[in-house]
Amino acid sequence: MLPVRHALVLRDKTASADSSGRIPSWVQDYALYLLDITGHIAAWYSGAARIYSYSADEAVERHVSFLYPGEDTLRAKLEDELKRAAAEGHMGTEGWQSRKDGSRFWANTITMALKDEKGELRGFARVVRDFSERHERDEKLRRSRARIRPIPSRSTIAGVISGEFDRTPDVNDAFLALVGYSREDLLAGRLYWPDLTPPDYAPLDELAHEEALRFGACTPFEKELIRKDGTRIPVLVATAVLQLSPFRWITFVQDLRERDRMESIEEADVEPNQDFEEMVGSSPALKRVLRQAEVVAPTDATVLILGETGTGKELVARAVHRMSPRKHLPFITLNCAAIPTGLLESELFGYERGAFTGALSQKIGRFEMAHRGTLFLDEVGDIPIDLQPKLLRALQEKSFERLGGTRTIPIDVRLVAATNRNLTQMIGDKLFRSDLYYRLKVFPITTPPLRDRPEDIPILVRHFTKKYAAKMGRLIEKIPADTMRALVDWSWPGNIRELENFIERAVILTSGPSLRAPLAEIRDGATESAGGATLEQVEREHIVRVLRETGGVVTAAAKRLGLQRTTLNAMMRKLGISRNDL
Repeated sequence: MLPVRHALVLRDKTASADSSGRIPSWVQDYALYLLDITGHIAAWYSGAARIYSYSADEAVERHVSFLYPGEDTLRAKLEDELKRAAAEGHMGTEGWQSRKDGSRFWANTITMALKDEKGELRGFARVVRDFSERHERDEKLRRSRARIRPIPSRSTIAGVISGEFDRTPDVNDAFLALVGYSREDLLAGRLYWPDLTPPDYAPLDELAHEEALRFGACTPFEKELIRKDGTRIPVLVATAVLQLSPFRWITFVQDLRERDRMESIEEADVEPNQDFEEMVGSSPALKRVLRQAEVVAPTDATVLILGETGTGKELVARAVHRMSPRKHLPFITLNCAAIPTGLLESELFGYERGAFTGALSQKIGRFEMAHRGTLFLDEVGDIPIDLQPKLLRALQEKSFERLGGTRTIPIDVRLVAATNRNLTQMIGDKLFRSDLYYRLKVFPITTPPLRDRPEDIPILVRHFTKKYAAKMGRLIEKIPADTMRALVDWSWPGNIRELENFIERAVILTSGPSLRAPLAEIRDGATESAGGATLEQVEREHIVRVLRETGGVVTAAAKRLGLQRTTLNAMMRKLGISRNDL
């Protein structure tokens, strides 16, 4: 006999069933359904209707094999799965399943054996989740062999419980480990669901209980469970009613600790190395750059830093200076692209009084200012061709004359140059002198674009969030997993500079403890960039992607692209694709 509260809810259920024959809307995350002992569907809840697009009338009494893509041995495999679940109490699998329209999705499936009080098998409960995005991401990482820690779209199912009213006669080992109880505690009757629920979550449990009685399953909701040692853990709970008399239920529990850890801005130590300022990250590409900087810093060799805009070339230059014997001496910078062509020579070398109209007094140039220290020439590719011989002579002779002067001034300067331009191509176009190029390229360092080090994006996001939250006096404690996933998936054509500006804007827009990022901006940007790309850019990106996926093996890449190996080699030369791009 059901308690009074249950009977009241059942009357509501009957009334609503009379007034509306449709299945009430349920959460899309879970598909929950019941099987009889032969594998035929006995109950089909609305979450399953959402994911598979079959109605209850279309699914009930059909064998579960109709949800899978055709295989000769499929039925035997499913029977083995059910036998294993019956023997072990539960089991989990992943694989392709089919929707009504024929489309496939990668399903994470938990199967729980349902037994009566005598231990006789009565059927199975199944919960299915669509893991297609995660599977695609994992496959991409496996093919590219990138060592990226995946951002989990969802945590795994941690426990499965079946019960009668408040008693829990059966739970799996994962749930016992989650709450810190032993199998002996369970058998001794010391595990009660109400004891696991903090008082402040009791109203949520009540609502879920009534919803499950009304509709057969409750909407998954977040709560906390009290472990045996008194600590609390965040979980997501979904419950389905198996039968009303005697009353039996089954609950799937998802551990949210990993999700909360990933969302926290304190998840990892993102403080930069003192010598490298804000160059934070742990990717192999970044570590290679840092090692190169450490190797060349103690010498006086000229360093040429190559890389796209926004990749931190000036930070590398400052790191080289900071780790060099000249670290206590001047570090002078000059952006060659920011100075008008006619004034660049005087900025570099200075001028004497009366050297030209308006030169009312002597001016010290950047070379003199950097004497015994380091001179950093940013955007060196923008130096005019007619000024390049004087720069080359100053580097070779370690001396120069001011504009309008006759006295040779000796200098002791360590030069670090940077550019985002293709100097080799500029040499072919007669825009850059080859002798100056080779004089600058004593020790080249290439800074990787952010799209080639996506594993660093979560670290950078947390770092910039903490930086700007502190600057603006905001208290931001976490970054939603969906936000982080979107930031990792975006290609960031402006690299770290674009990411930093985006996070600063997000912090400005955030008023609560959770970062509120304007994701529509990067999604709209993806549409615009895809539409604005040239055919040559699309070709180059596609070839580079295939080469990366095949480990740089040209023969394998040519086969996948449907080209002859010689044709692919010619296209690579034409598009300027080298090993550095891979």
